[in-house]
Amino acid sequence: MAQTFKKGGVALITGGASGIGLAIAKKCLGHGMRVIIVDKNPATLADASKISTDITVLEADVGRKEDWDSLKSVVERDFGGRIDFLALNAGMGMKSPWDDPSAFSTTFNTNIMGVVNGVSTFLPLVKRNASAGTPSSIVITGSKQGITNPPGNPAYNASKAAVKSLAEHLSWDLRNEQNLSVHLLVPGWTFTGMTGPSTGTGEKPAGAWLPEQVADFLEKKMGEGQFWVLCPDNEVTEALDRKRVAWGAGDLLQGRPPLSRWRENWKERAQEGINNMEV
Repeated sequence: MAQTFKKGGVALITGGASGIGLAIAKKCLGHGMRVIIVDKNPATLADASKISTDITVLEADVGRKEDWDSLKSVVERDFGGRIDFLALNAGMGMKSPWDDPSAFSTTFNTNIMGVVNGVSTFLPLVKRNASAGTPSSIVITGSKQGITNPPGNPAYNASKAAVKSLAEHLSWDLRNEQNLSVHLLVPGWTFTGMTGPSTGTGEKPAGAWLPEQVADFLEKKMGEGQFWVLCPDNEVTEALDRKRVAWGAGDLLQGRPPLSRWRENWKERAQEGINNMEV
C-alpha cells in the first residue's frame, strides 16, 4: 500500500538506526513523514538523530514488554497515538550450538518476541488509524534463512521461520480490515552492519544490494499490494529464489531427506533440479 508513505504520516521502525531499518526510515522522511526510530544501540541512535528534526530516537530492547509500554506512552503523548507505518525490523543473529540453549533464547527473544510485542502493543493504534480512513501498513522483516533453512545457524533460522508464520497469521487475521496491509520483507544479500563486509575491506561486495535498494523494492512491492517482498540481489534473481523455495518444499512432498540441497549425495541432483525447474 504505497499510500502509506505520505506527508504528515507517522512511521515507527525498530532496528531503525542502521542498515535496512535506517534506509526505510530515510524513505519515510523523503515522503514527508515523521519517523520514530527504535533501537538499542545508543551510538547509532545518536547518529540517526542528526539526520533530521523529523526523527525521534528512542532506546529500547524489543524483547522487553515493559520497553514497548514506554514506547506506546511516547507515541500517545507526542504523536497523538498515530501510527501509519509500523516496521518491525529489529533482529539479531549469533552462533547457536546445540549445547548452548542461551543462544536460542537470546535470539528468539529479539527476533520473535520483538515482533509479538510490537504487534500486541501497536496494532490497536494502527487499526484505529486505518479505520479512520488513513491507509496504514505493517511490515515485518523476515529472512530467506527462515524459508530455505540453510545449515549453520538453527536458532536464527528457526526464529525467522517463526516470524514468517506470524506475519502470515497477522495478514489473515487482518484480511477484512479496510486501509490496512501487512507485508513480509525478505531481504536478499544486503551490505549491512549485521551481515558484515565479507570482502574484509569494508567495501560492498559486488553481489550484495545496498539497504536503500531493499527499501526501494519494499515500496514497489507494497504499491503492487504484495504480501511477499522477496528481494533479489546482484547475484540471485527473484526467479532463482522461487526455485530454491520450491526445491526445499519438495523435500517434504517427495520424501527426500531434509535440507537435501546441501547434502553431499544430493547437491548435484538439487542443482540440476533447480536449474531445470519452472515456477
